Amino acid sequence: MDLHFGDSTPTDEERAAVDALLGPPPSSWEGGGRTDADLRWARGGRAARDRRDLLLPGLHALNDRIGWISPGALAYLCRRLTVPPAQAYGVATFYAMFSLTPRPSTVLHVCTDLACTAAGGQELCAAAESRLGPGSGVHVERAPCLGLCERAPAALAIRAGDPVRTAVSAPATVDAVVLAATAPDSAPEEPPAVAAVPQAGDDGLILLRRVGVADPDSLDDYRAHGGYTALRRAFALGPAGVIREVTDSGLAGRGGAAFPTGRKWQAAAAQADRPHCLVCNADESEPGTFKDRVLMEGDPYALVEAMTIAGYAVGARRGFLYLRGEYPRALRRMEHAIGQARARGLLGEDVLGQDFAFDIEIRRGAGAYVCGEETALFESIEGRRGEPRSKPPFPVEKGLFGKPTVENNVETLVNVLPVLTLGAEAYAAIGTGASTGPKLFCVSGAVARPGVYELPFGATLGELLDLAGVRAGLRAVLLGGAAGGFVRADERDIPLTFEGTRAAGTTLGSGVVMAFDDTVPLPRLLLRIAEFFRTESCGQCVPCRVGTVRQQEALTRLLERRGAAAADDIALLREVGRALRDASICGLGQTAWNAVESAIDRLGAYA
Repeated sequence: MDLHFGDSTPTDEERAAVDALLGPPPSSWEGGGRTDADLRWARGGRAARDRRDLLLPGLHALNDRIGWISPGALAYLCRRLTVPPAQAYGVATFYAMFSLTPRPSTVLHVCTDLACTAAGGQELCAAAESRLGPGSGVHVERAPCLGLCERAPAALAIRAGDPVRTAVSAPATVDAVVLAATAPDSAPEEPPAVAAVPQAGDDGLILLRRVGVADPDSLDDYRAHGGYTALRRAFALGPAGVIREVTDSGLAGRGGAAFPTGRKWQAAAAQADRPHCLVCNADESEPGTFKDRVLMEGDPYALVEAMTIAGYAVGARRGFLYLRGEYPRALRRMEHAIGQARARGLLGEDVLGQDFAFDIEIRRGAGAYVCGEETALFESIEGRRGEPRSKPPFPVEKGLFGKPTVENNVETLVNVLPVLTLGAEAYAAIGTGASTGPKLFCVSGAVARPGVYELPFGATLGELLDLAGVRAGLRAVLLGGAAGGFVRADERDIPLTFEGTRAAGTTLGSGVVMAFDDTVPLPRLLLRIAEFFRTESCGQCVPCRVGTVRQQEALTRLLERRGAAAADDIALLREVGRALRDASICGLGQTAWNAVESAIDRLGAYA
């Protein structure tokens, strides 16, 4: 059965929300008033279909203004973009932040993921639901990680309207979340980004040196603290010279895969097909990860400069910043920084008078962990469900819009600045031979000073925990987030490098270091991880779609079983885990078993 436009019509406010994004409809074919000319030929065609990538922004426009997406509103958006309604319905239902059924204009997202669960997030959500009953005008949702782990437990209130209003409460109390939901304009301001950087002001910082020092809203202050020095050196080196410096520096991707950045840039730059594309992946949805948020909130111009350098090196004239929908302050900071850079000639048709055209466009995610996978992210930007593509072809050959594409996350791109200002040799001297440069770590959980820490590669887990002030009763540390693995409290000598963690039988991942003491029930924590992967699976491939369900079912049974009674379910978990790892299309399914396996084998869970 297909879905058609039907008889539903949009309200005036829904029309206004879409038209504010797309402009007024030029003809009745796109929902405007009928004229005699419209009876003679259809307008739009390929030009309208080429705007399909505006489907996700259009859904955001409706959701932000109204609070949900009605059939009439969806039909109107489909007409404007010439998108089949069935396809648009599939996209709208893919993302957790959208609703296609009526709901109150205010939605309160209460995080119940790992760090927040350990800090009482489940109890906070239950209390908020009790206080904000059916007549409150607030819809309470249990949310996956909001990227506020250093201030757990956390909640985000979103009130639809023109403009949409948001309020963050973290660390949250029941009274604070009720205030954020019922009166977002009266809620206390978030603490500044520097509050998440315990090392702020230290002389040895490289990536975080401007956070808390330079005004994140001031382009002049950014330049006074060394901003745009790297871009000027990039222009002096030329595109090939920039790629050579990045290659010689040994910079590897900081998103978890650790692929050499210079090789990726070179492979894309060498492609004859034009235009080339650049994508910055700021959709850090891994539970326990919040470093990219802190960089964008505390030093947004650094990312603008770094993306400009990457675009220059690989021959891209257009960059997309794919930003988490749960990061309202980061969105505001990046919008302001991009606007200021554009106004001052640092983005646009002639950057710094160098006859180089480059601009950045922000695309907001809408609550889908799988969109952190690069090809799923491309599908999302293009206006489709965020389902990973099979590879090959690889993104450097055929990526966004079918063009050669470089995709890097925020931390990787920001590392390009010291590569150019220090030089490749000096940068490579930081860290170890195989893992060069500084690394950001997101430390949360049972520590006295949670936050983002910057250390050179090669520091040990114990050294990092000592900086953060680990609390008594430490039982385990989760490295790499939900897709990572647990290590014991006594494994303090693990070197925090790509090769060191591999040798220790775990993973560094994106830099998550989450400490758990003996007050946290490990079986319930593992069940929450399984629930996360089941919910976030896109369902495209059978191993992940079925395997994540079977994993959750087995862990649910294991909550009540121990010893010999649990042996069958543990054997089943191992069998399912192998299938997930070997046969899933993307990293979500391939890593869904990692944390559970490490807890069983390393921590003796269910023994």
